[in-house]
This record gives sequence, C-alpha cells and structure tokens, in this order.
Amino acid sequence: METDPHIPRPAIIRDRIEETPTIFTLRLEPEGHSPLPFKPGQFNMVGVFGLGEVPLSIVSDPSDVDFFDHTIRIVGRVTGAMARLGPGDRVSIRGPFGNGWPMDESRGRDIVLVSGGLGCAPLVSVVNYVVRRREEFGSLTVLHGVKNPGDLFWKERLSRLNEQEGTRVFLTSDEGGAGWEGAVGPVTDLIPNIPVTLRTTAKICGPEPMMLSTVRKLRDQGIPEDDLWVSLERNMQCAAGFCGHCQLGEIFVCRGGPVFRYAEIKHRLGIRGL
Repeated sequence: METDPHIPRPAIIRDRIEETPTIFTLRLEPEGHSPLPFKPGQFNMVGVFGLGEVPLSIVSDPSDVDFFDHTIRIVGRVTGAMARLGPGDRVSIRGPFGNGWPMDESRGRDIVLVSGGLGCAPLVSVVNYVVRRREEFGSLTVLHGVKNPGDLFWKERLSRLNEQEGTRVFLTSDEGGAGWEGAVGPVTDLIPNIPVTLRTTAKICGPEPMMLSTVRKLRDQGIPEDDLWVSLERNMQCAAGFCGHCQLGEIFVCRGGPVFRYAEIKHRLGIRGL
C-alpha cells in the first residue's frame, strides 16, 4: 500500500556525521524498513517531535533503498535540536515532495553543476546519481563556491571525484587563507574556463543573485535557456501549497519546484518582494 507523503512517520537515525562545527549529516532509516522512493532534487519535511519540522534536501542516491541522507546546517531551534540527536534516536519525516532534477532528460549529456554554500546539498544527489550510473552520462563538471575555506565540507569526497574519468571538480572561496588550494573569488568566475558542447546541460543551486549571475555567464558560454535548471530556496513550511509561505507569483515552490527549468521561471526571479 502506497504511503501518504503528507502523514508524518518516524525514522530512526542510523548514523550522524560531523561535517563542520555547524553542519552535520543524518543517515535515516524509515521505521519498519519501508523504502522511501525519491528522485534527486526532492526534499523531505524532517521534524523533531514536539518542536516542529524543516524542509531538507535528500542528498543520497535513490538506489540506496534502506536509508536516505540529509545534510543540515544549525540555524534555529529545530536544527539545533537535531544536532543533539544521535544513532538510535527518532525524527519525523514527511515526503518526499516536489519536482526533482531531470535525470532522464540528462542521460547521454555533459552535465555542469554550479552551487554556492550549502546550496550544493540539492546537487549532491545528482553527483551520487551520476557516479552510480557513470556510463549513462557524458562529462561531469562540478563548480562549488564557499564564503571562506572553513565553510567547505565534503572536501575529501569532492577531491575523490577528480580521480574519476570524465569528471572534474573546481572549488573557490570568496576569501583565501592558509592551506587553501582552490581559486579565490565568486564561483561565477570559474564559468568562462569550462568546456561547453552542444550536449551540455547545467543544474544550479544557491542564493538567487548567484544563480542569476551563473545563468547569464552560462548563456554567454552558449548553453540555451532550455538546458538550464535551477533549484529555488523558499520558506517551505507545509509542503502542500496551503500555507503560502513559499509562493512565487502564482506558483508554490513546494509543489511546482523546487527544481524548475530556467526558461519557465526566469520572469519571476530577481523581482524584489515576489
């Protein structure tokens, strides 16, 4: 029997991974070991019983049917409480929700991923998906930017990607520092140096100004608007389109997104107050 995604159900924390002092990953197992089918780019509403819930991107690969991962930054009461939980504790989950990345449409194509800060979380599921099915895709180029070197997590995981054939990772920080080996400057500065072919498609996630700048530079590189995809960050509180907090014009991001083809959403981006 299919589970109603809107009904909260318990999940057991199988593992907790400390990424940075303020960022951690929870590996969750649905209670009863029932699989949680999802697509890269979708999100769950994850909650602490008695406190509330927050929207979190699923960063693991859909083929890992017995668990799923969420990477979380401590920013408030609910995420702070999650940070104090460990293996064996329970959280509530609702989902998965939203539209994911167009992975079927991306098969056989060269993929460029551009992200900033924790905006890489919705794209990590794409990386995991492509790595597991490497022969189904062309080249994979990952551009990721952070504010300072201390904000970089998944460093070893990203470095290992460079060892794979057809895969390149470029890292940059707004601020340099001792031991930093990547570029210095905004992530958009890396875009003119990447190869673009007629079969290139790009997926972008991060702060809205960064995404708009990224789109402009990718367009200058020759990628058509229809081959650009963005994941929007909005205040998603109900995941059902009822509360209105994530409304963007007539669109509710929790239902119509969070992943959109740029050509379909461009007229609603960058508008103050919308």
